[in-house]
Amino acid sequence: MLIGMSLVWGINFSVVKIALTDFSPLSFNSLRFGLASLFLLTLLWVLERDLSFRREDVGRLVLLGLIGHTIYQLCFIHGIARTTAGNSSLILATTPIFVALLSSVLGVERVGRKVWQSVILSFIGILLIVQGAGRTLTMTDQSWIGDLLILAGTICWSIYTVLAKPLLQRYTPLKLTAWTMVMGTLPLVLVSIPSLKEQNWSSVPLQGWLSLAYSFCFAIAIGYVIWYTAVSRIGNARTALYENLVTVIAVAVAWLFLSEQMTPLQVLGAVLVLTSLYLARRSSTVN
Repeated sequence: MLIGMSLVWGINFSVVKIALTDFSPLSFNSLRFGLASLFLLTLLWVLERDLSFRREDVGRLVLLGLIGHTIYQLCFIHGIARTTAGNSSLILATTPIFVALLSSVLGVERVGRKVWQSVILSFIGILLIVQGAGRTLTMTDQSWIGDLLILAGTICWSIYTVLAKPLLQRYTPLKLTAWTMVMGTLPLVLVSIPSLKEQNWSSVPLQGWLSLAYSFCFAIAIGYVIWYTAVSRIGNARTALYENLVTVIAVAVAWLFLSEQMTPLQVLGAVLVLTSLYLARRSSTVN
């Protein structure tokens, strides 16, 4: 399931790149999360016939929604606009490190030595992919702001992953994903109202709408459910490693369909990321 999710997310980079030629970033994001929320609530009702959750968990659900959807998405959108692709790729690759650290510090999960080795190996692999793409790591005044926003978003996603683990003992991955997404989408839509008003909807071609459909249905709705399913079954740290597999797939998809070049250094980086996943699968992480 995680390999399938990584494939969907890897393709999604190119899909979003195409969609943003017709949509403004905020209008696209709020629309795809709004549609994903409706899709998940409908799916939840069809499959489980139960939309309820415990009253005492409202605060936690709202907190997860704000951290994992509202704040994360805003940090990512504004961060990527202010820094380079190389900087953002490398910062996002620290997600498994933050997830492993938070899991250990908060006592949510004991992270074994082999998993830590896999995390470091995966990060080195992403570093080689970034360097192999010829993307220079810059530290200008403008990029510092973008880097900090991407880092804040990375930490938000890590917190979102780790804090969900206790709730997954009471809720299915589908229900938890659906309600945290609803909680996070509402403020995201409110922030995006000016962009939604300014968006020229009549000029969006069929290609743009198809890109939106792919992104909200597969990348957001189904992808997030798979993420929480993996967290509940194999743990936070091992799940987070697949975040870096997304980068490998994104580079491969761009090479195949967007005619972007793939260098030997990137191939070596991809091999290291895949090796890290193999080592993590053989680990004996205690959930």
